[in-house]
Amino acid sequence: MIAVHPAFKLNGLSFDSAEELLGFTLNLEQQGADHEVSLSKFLQEWLNNDDFIITTTSGSTGTPKAIRMPKSAMVYSARKTGEALNLGPETEALLCLSSDYIAGKMMCVRALTLGWHLHVVAPSMEALTEYDSEYDFVAMVPAQAMHSLAALDKVGTLLIGGGVVSTQLEEALQSVETAAYVSYGMTETVSHIALRRINGEQASAYYKALPEVTLSLDTRGCLVINAPGIATDPVITNDLVEFKDESQFKWLGRIDNVINSGGIKIYPEQVEAALEDQLDVPFFIAAEPDPVLGQRVVLVVESPTKDGRASGVHKGLFDNLPKYSRPKKIYGVSKFRYTETGKIRRKEVLSLIESYPKKK
Repeated sequence: MIAVHPAFKLNGLSFDSAEELLGFTLNLEQQGADHEVSLSKFLQEWLNNDDFIITTTSGSTGTPKAIRMPKSAMVYSARKTGEALNLGPETEALLCLSSDYIAGKMMCVRALTLGWHLHVVAPSMEALTEYDSEYDFVAMVPAQAMHSLAALDKVGTLLIGGGVVSTQLEEALQSVETAAYVSYGMTETVSHIALRRINGEQASAYYKALPEVTLSLDTRGCLVINAPGIATDPVITNDLVEFKDESQFKWLGRIDNVINSGGIKIYPEQVEAALEDQLDVPFFIAAEPDPVLGQRVVLVVESPTKDGRASGVHKGLFDNLPKYSRPKKIYGVSKFRYTETGKIRRKEVLSLIESYPKKK
C-alpha cells in the first residue's frame, strides 16, 4: 500500500497509517455527500496495491478516453509542484475541484505526498466565499476564481487551470495580493508541466516549465513535452506556441482550431480574447468553407435562435478587430454542449449548425 505523509490531514483529521485512512474512506463512501463519495473512491484506488490509476481525458477536443496513469508519475508531479510553489508539509489547502478528474485527483496526491492539511468542499462557485478559513494554496477553474475575487484575501497562492483565463479575470487579479498562477498541462502530463504568474512583479505572458521538463517544437510548430518522471515518451500536443527561451513559451492556440482565410492564419482563441468585453453570453470563434478565401471566420453564440440566427448580436461588435479576423457570419445555438469540466464541445456545436436549413 502506498505511503501517506505523517503530516497529512483531511478536514482536520489525522491518520496513523494508510490502512486507517482506507477505513475512513470506506465509511465516507457510504455516508458522504456526492463530492465526498468521489473523493473516497479515488482514495481507495490510490491506496490499493496497483501501481497505476485509471483516469479519463476531458473530451474537450474529442471523445474522452481512458488513460492508465502510473502512481509514481503522480507523486513525481506533486513533488515538482511543491518545489515550484514552495509548498511543504502542513500547507493549508482547499480542494474545491471534483475528484473525478485529474486536477482534483492531483490535489489529493499533493496533500498525501507532501503532508498538506486538506480541506475538502463541494466543487461549487461558493467554495471559497462561504467559508471563513484561510488557505496557503487553492486550485480553481477560471469561473470559480472570477466568482471568488472578493474572498481571495484568504488565499496565499492561487492556481487556475482547466480553461482559458479571460482578459477580464487577469485584469481583476492585478489588484489582489494573492500570488496567482495559471497552469499549462493536460491529463496525459499528469496535470500541469508549466506555470505562468499572472499578477505581481513576477507577472509574465509566458509559461515557465517545471524543473527537469524540456520543450521543443515539431514540424507543425506545436509543443512537444519531454517530462522525465511523468511520461516515458515525449508528449506531442496540438498547441501552437511561441518560445521566449528553451523553458518559456506563450500559448497561441490549438492547431486544430486555426483558420486559414485567404492565406492568413487566424487564431480563434486570440479573436475570442478580443471579443470578451463585447459579449455577455457564451461564444466561440470557428470557420466554415468559403469559395474564395478557402475558410471564413464565423461567430457562434449561445443565444435564443431560429434556424441558426442569433438574437441580440450585431456585426458592429467587430469594429475593433483586424479586417481579416472579423466574423463574416453569426450563428446562434440555443444551448451549447459542454464537457463535464465545463468546456464547450465545439465540434458537437458546429455539427448542430451544419444541420440547420441552408438559405437559398
